[in-house]
Amino acid sequence: MPLRDALMARRSVRKFSPRRFRLDHPEDLQLLSDLLWAAWGYISLKRRSAPSSHNWQELELRLLLPEGVFVYDAVDIRLVQQSEADLRALSGVQEYPATAPLNIVLVAEKTLVTGKTPEGVMETIFTDSGFICQNIYLFCASEGLATVTRAWIDRPALAAALGLSDTQAVTLVQTVGWKSEE
Repeated sequence: MPLRDALMARRSVRKFSPRRFRLDHPEDLQLLSDLLWAAWGYISLKRRSAPSSHNWQELELRLLLPEGVFVYDAVDIRLVQQSEADLRALSGVQEYPATAPLNIVLVAEKTLVTGKTPEGVMETIFTDSGFICQNIYLFCASEGLATVTRAWIDRPALAAALGLSDTQAVTLVQTVGWKSEE
């Protein structure tokens, strides 16, 4: 799909079909792989699909699926399972994240952003998170997927459930799936 068409098709959707990403299905795995590469994959050895201030690359993607929590390993282009717990309900204050097919949690390692005040660190990681979220929006528009980015999150509860350290921060969560026919 041409970029102009993807921009025109981009929407925030909050009603998702019950259809799930099947991790044992090659087509769904390829779709997830393409989505994650578009969001925050490597284009070259040091360059990623979304910009990062000073190339700090302080963000990682954690996927919350019914099957558990996974980390996107962009170097080896694979998912690494961290837990079998279904934490989707913790990824937002609204009701729909709990049953949505996928919630992508953006987690920042704050110590990688140097030479800034604490406020400057947070501004940087939220800006870089926005670039990734926009890539996800455009990918979803081009592939007929539904998505919405959310900041309304109980960050302390989600961070605790993910086992994050004090130097890590949840920035945004993006829900992805198929639009409900309702």
